Amino acid sequence: MKGYSAFLDLECARTGERFPADRLRNLSPAGAPLLARYDLEAAARTLRPEAAARRAPGMWRYHEVLPAPSPEAVVTLGEGMTPLLEVPRLGARVGLPHLLVKDEGQLPTGSFKARGLSAALTMARLLGAREVAIPTAGNAGGAAAAYASRAGLRAHIFLPLDAPAVHKVECTLAGAEVTVVRGFIHQCGEIVARRASGEGWFDLSTFKEPYRVEGKKTMAYEMVEQLGGEVPDAIVYPTGGGTGLVAMWRAFAELEALGWIGPRRPRMISVQAEGCAPLVRAFEAGAEGASLWEQPRTLASGLRVPRVLADFLCLRAIRQSGGTAVAVPDEAMFAAQREAGAAEGILLCPEGGACVAALRLLRERGDLGREDRVVVFNTATGLKYADMISVDAPVVDPLGAKDVEAR
Repeated sequence: MKGYSAFLDLECARTGERFPADRLRNLSPAGAPLLARYDLEAAARTLRPEAAARRAPGMWRYHEVLPAPSPEAVVTLGEGMTPLLEVPRLGARVGLPHLLVKDEGQLPTGSFKARGLSAALTMARLLGAREVAIPTAGNAGGAAAAYASRAGLRAHIFLPLDAPAVHKVECTLAGAEVTVVRGFIHQCGEIVARRASGEGWFDLSTFKEPYRVEGKKTMAYEMVEQLGGEVPDAIVYPTGGGTGLVAMWRAFAELEALGWIGPRRPRMISVQAEGCAPLVRAFEAGAEGASLWEQPRTLASGLRVPRVLADFLCLRAIRQSGGTAVAVPDEAMFAAQREAGAAEGILLCPEGGACVAALRLLRERGDLGREDRVVVFNTATGLKYADMISVDAPVVDPLGAKDVEAR
């Protein structure tokens, strides 16, 4: 469909070399991620805020800056346009009265991974894939399984042994072949890389294919639309592989080119777990890349990512935005989960809890000011982690039970 997408080609994130998007591709010859380019001047002719507002809700309302060539090509389960919630009681507790939460837990498959996998499976099917594979800490596997089924493709999911049971169940229910690995997610990735090349699978690993980042960038498009064409002062984002962080930072440049926003940018604040914080360590050391985090330890499976392929892109986004990177202990993120639920009724995932836990630290350090408008991203529903929450509830007999027994 002519004019549906302004997608041009792919560009190596390290060298700038360009490649046609005419076949399935993983990394560039330089071993770096490939990123999509668009004719933003052409896109701006039709992708105006007032035009987007009249379209059906969902991430594909921004189709000019997404890679699908036509609406018929799109693989969708209705993803996008998650609520951006004011949370005044929670904000008062952490000293941020203008705090908001973008709740990605309300997406299909219960997490933000739906965005990226919708775009990735759209292009995988379009370019001829028949089977796909992905290493995952959990949520990406569930989304890959669901969207692969939606696309009519077979999915192979590789999870660490300690991944939450619900993720194995949802992948199985969606018809995927599930393999459990005695190791961490990067070791799952090594298995996928070896088997994909030999068995004809397309590797959907984080930043090893070009289109998951395109789906994730719609978080920024939605947020700007929901804020009436403005950007917040800061974004607090839980960072494992870093796709969402990089995607949103790239999206702001696109949004400026499209005329939706001016040159002002939010500070990008990356939150990791104390037991697995390769980006925080690299940021604090002034390094351009992050080394492998040996023996990662955190119950937040989405933050248990010891090796970050796009580390240089994550660190560049943080530094260019004037942001920072912080790590929080597990006990703080689970306490914040309960606090947010009790204060606002939002069911945060542990990773979202990590962001809320980080807010007090960021206020104490002066990284966030009281009058800042701050958006926290909750990347999945807390219901996916129900087995991690202990419930101490009394058990009582129904009214009249003793009278019935006496008869």
